[in-house]
Parts: sequence; C-alpha cells; structure tokens
Amino acid sequence: MTFATHMETALDEARAAAARGEVPVGAVLVAPSGAVVARAGNRTRELSDPSAHAEMLVIRAACAAAGSERLPGHVLYVTLEPCAMCAAAIAAARIARVVYGATDPKSGGVAHGARVFTHPQAHHVPEVIDGIGAQAAEALLRDFFAARRGAAD
Repeated sequence: MTFATHMETALDEARAAAARGEVPVGAVLVAPSGAVVARAGNRTRELSDPSAHAEMLVIRAACAAAGSERLPGHVLYVTLEPCAMCAAAIAAARIARVVYGATDPKSGGVAHGARVFTHPQAHHVPEVIDGIGAQAAEALLRDFFAARRGAAD
C-alpha cells in the first residue's frame, strides 16, 4: 500500500511537470519515519538546467533540509527509471531504496544503459524495486511525446 501511495504522489508531480511542458517525470523522497521530505517534477526547461531531473531536485531539497549530503534509510519513488546521472547521485546520497515505475531502455541507468549500481565504482547499492505504477507512468510519457509529435506536424 505504501508503495502505491507514494508512487501516486510521484505521478502527481509528473502530471504537474507535463502541464509545465516538462518531460513528465516525478519523484518523492520519504524519510525512514515515513514522512515525505521532498517531492518534485522535472524542471530542466524551466530552470535551464540539464541536471534538474525530479530525482536530483528531491535529493538536493532533502539534503539541504537534513544538513547532510547523505540520506541513509530514505526511499526514493520515481515514475521513470533513473538515468546514470541520477543513479550516481542516489548512490552518493546513500539512499536505501529506489522504487520506480516505467523502465527506460533508451536513457535508464539502473536496469539499462550504464547500470550504475552494478559497477565496482558504486560506493552504495540501494535496494531497487521496479514496475510500481508503471502503466500510469508509461501512459503519461507516451501521451506527452505523442502530443509533442502531433504539434510538430
């Protein structure tokens, strides 16, 4: 139940990102107590920052709030498989668990592509749970990009 609840919050953030014209990816970071400490959607265009992925934004906010570069015991919920950049930040922050929805064969960095957590250079390997809310996340992405392609015609 907790997985679905927090993923629904991440999906809300993804919907809000899409409404802003951003790629619809949302993330929620949950403390060991179960409290949501940060939530965000992609803001790369809005902030003119290629690193402003939803995962990066929640990690930055949570680290600032905690006064630490480490977030042990925290759980990250994200609607799309994290890219290599985000996976490296997840490992550096020592996040305990990553729960994601849709897989990303093109740009993913967990189960696809760089597979950051399998490298000996990964100083921390979180538990990974995939497929939670995958259908909803995939539909958001599919609809977003279909609308973009339709607008280009």
